[in-house]
Amino acid sequence: MAQKTDTAYDGSQIQVLEGLEPVRKRPGMYIGSTGYDGVHHLIKEIADNSIDEAIAGFASKVEIIILDDGGITITDNGRGIPVDKHPKTGLSTLETVLTVLHAGGKFGGGGYKVSSGLHGVGSSVVNALSTHMIAEVVQKGQLYRIEFATGGVKVPFKKVGATDRPTGTSITFYPDPTIFKETVTFDYKWVVDYIRHQAYLTKGIYLSVFDQRTNDRAAFYFEGGIQSYVKHLNIGKEVVSDNVFYVEKQVEDSMVEIAVQYNDTFVEMVKPFANNVLTPDGGTHLVGFRAALTRVINDYARKNSLLKEKEDNLSGDDIREGLTAIILVKLPDPQFEGQTKNKLGNPEVRRYVEQVMNEWFAYYLEENPEVAKKIVGKALLAARARKAARAARDNVLRKGALDGMGLPGKLYDCSSKKPEDSEIYIVEGDSAAGSAKEGRDSKTQAILPLRGKVLNTERARLDKMFANKEIVAMIQAFGVGIGDAFDINGLRYHKIVIMTDADVDGSHIATLLLTFLFRYMREIIEGGYVYLAKPPLYSINRGQKKQYVYDEEALESALKELVAAKEERGTAVDETADLVKQAGVTISRFKGLGEMDADQLWETTMNPDNRVLSQVRIDDAEKADAIFTKLMGDEVSLRKSFIQSRAKNANLDDLDI
Repeated sequence: MAQKTDTAYDGSQIQVLEGLEPVRKRPGMYIGSTGYDGVHHLIKEIADNSIDEAIAGFASKVEIIILDDGGITITDNGRGIPVDKHPKTGLSTLETVLTVLHAGGKFGGGGYKVSSGLHGVGSSVVNALSTHMIAEVVQKGQLYRIEFATGGVKVPFKKVGATDRPTGTSITFYPDPTIFKETVTFDYKWVVDYIRHQAYLTKGIYLSVFDQRTNDRAAFYFEGGIQSYVKHLNIGKEVVSDNVFYVEKQVEDSMVEIAVQYNDTFVEMVKPFANNVLTPDGGTHLVGFRAALTRVINDYARKNSLLKEKEDNLSGDDIREGLTAIILVKLPDPQFEGQTKNKLGNPEVRRYVEQVMNEWFAYYLEENPEVAKKIVGKALLAARARKAARAARDNVLRKGALDGMGLPGKLYDCSSKKPEDSEIYIVEGDSAAGSAKEGRDSKTQAILPLRGKVLNTERARLDKMFANKEIVAMIQAFGVGIGDAFDINGLRYHKIVIMTDADVDGSHIATLLLTFLFRYMREIIEGGYVYLAKPPLYSINRGQKKQYVYDEEALESALKELVAAKEERGTAVDETADLVKQAGVTISRFKGLGEMDADQLWETTMNPDNRVLSQVRIDDAEKADAIFTKLMGDEVSLRKSFIQSRAKNANLDDLDI
């Protein structure tokens, strides 16, 4: 039992944080993180307010400027944040919105019928987490301005005077490096992706970004809205029909907007949004959509004798194979889970979405019988393949049980049974596997050798995968199962390291493995368990000393350092000779992992103290999906274009997965 202290426990021990102090004290509670994601979440908090003005019909343009001094300015041509005196605070409404938590026009006061903000803390949180913020509002030809420093007023609210600038709001802010210690640098590509998505979701709005640091600029405007978004997601895929199902209907006080198009792949891409906010964990709108889609397609199949009387109904998984869809609901009082709004909880929304889908998707199938037959036919094939996959999986499991354990025979397992301490190296070829086996730390490092190039799972269903020995070996070794039996809690290793040769064939094998993991075990990547090993490309030899380098650029840099060191020692250097001769070394190039002995492989690629591992992350699933479609799909022209544009700097690490 802990010893008691004599310190009095009274009211003086209770800390009361006032104003914006709680935000600076616990920023993660309000924006999720204080890393890269948190910095960019600040942009979203401010820009979403401008988007809300557009959703409400008061703005048509949002412009973002990344400033060369580290700040960012977001401007809209909406109504402008009110500048009159607030009846409760006695301050200007502009100052109130930017300094008081839970102050805003999104709490039923009539400012917005629909908005992405629920908690009313966005603008004030950004203010609290910025070293400097400037807010400017133009109303009725007059400019109003206020400045803040770390959330406190620096230059009081004032009316600047007449201006010819259009009505609207402009917010400039600078993230505080004492809060965001990892980075305060804005990523232009992140901003481009954000405004492109918002342009898709708010048809008829113009969004732009200009980067003063590089003079890069981008602008988006989509009259088709989410129909255009669905077409964008299906680029590079063969679609069942060019005709996108689209519906937009008012239900009570909410709006339901849905776009659907099927493609020839075996994966589902459905993005649910509520008031333009992506809800990656779904919610009631996604539940309603899936229920209605399954019901409507089964009803159509029965009605038109595409399903036999004795056949079971098609499952939701079968029906969603190859589905691309956007679900966008707009409602006055969204109930999100958490400040980061990952899931929608409004129970009535399920009924709204089901009602719209039941009626209008049924009409679509009746009016497009050829498309309907293709969709049902695709689902029937998926159902048969799923049954075949289940039988194949059961067969694999039975064989594993007969062997006495569910692990592949060629796995060199580690002795540790703690997943958090264990790692598995997936190695191509027996020679590399032999060196890895001898050189590893057998307590924590397992080795799984693969022969040849594994199956391209971009174009294969589960039934084909269970017929592939290399795929089955990975499924057994990882311990998580696959398909409807997948369970991340069974993962046996918390580091899955893909270790292939540093050449084109090695990169191809790594890409095939990543395709399999991305399509069928994405949670393993999302959990941060997948890594790419980076073996050295060259060895610089100086007598008995060796220095390993990992690419051409590092080789040149190392040689220049050796030459400079010789010059400093007063050693004569023949400047007309090439770098290798100037440095007085010999260079060995590794053609593959199999050329390394066990000690070399351990020293360069497997020793935790020396190795270079790249963690595979999915920062943008949509972008990753497009890349895998290009690299591993059937569209040769897309793959050719991708390779040609990156030929000079070909590197698997550049895939931006």
